[in-house]
Amino acid sequence: MSPCSGTDPDNQDSSGSVLADRKVIIALSGGIACYKSAVLVSLLSQRGAAVRVLMTEAATKFITPLTFQSLSGRPVLTSIWQCDDQPQSQHIGLAHWCELLVIAPASADLMAKIAAGLNSDIVSLVASALPQTTPVLLAPAMNAEMWKNPITQRNLQTLKQVLGYEFVGPDTGWQACRTSGPGRMSDPEVTLQAIERILYSSTSNHQSTPRLAAES
Repeated sequence: MSPCSGTDPDNQDSSGSVLADRKVIIALSGGIACYKSAVLVSLLSQRGAAVRVLMTEAATKFITPLTFQSLSGRPVLTSIWQCDDQPQSQHIGLAHWCELLVIAPASADLMAKIAAGLNSDIVSLVASALPQTTPVLLAPAMNAEMWKNPITQRNLQTLKQVLGYEFVGPDTGWQACRTSGPGRMSDPEVTLQAIERILYSSTSNHQSTPRLAAES
């Protein structure tokens, strides 16, 4: 099945979707799981979401920006030096434009960079510029041993407890490295459900709240 056709047999009408007209950034780091993000972008677009795609240089080695431009109908950013339609700095404009940032796949390298406050690529740069009220969802994807590495687990806790990021997956199963274990990126439909839950919750609250409430 072509990613352009999506994977939803019901072909849900976008007018009745919680995703209709919602502004979502799908950001990719490098990994074979990038192909799942193409399906995810297609599913979001079918449901009426306005989708922008960001890619690290490593992500472009696995799948082309043209694929995501075709699926989203919008320019794809792959560099911090690239400009398209934003009158202000690209990372600032996009950070304030989106209602949800989804990093899928989120590699061990990208998780480490964000946890350390580094922002040398377009994905980590936009993440660092997000308002504290904008939710962030990560879908990790890596080798099982990389996922179980104590440094990765420490970074995971930093992203959760310090930055208030949410996670979907990773799942356990067969991996591209010919081993089986935890680290598979969740399927697009599962990630889509997490996106719908977050955006529905933000709509129901009727107000913007920080990802982590300040402690008294």
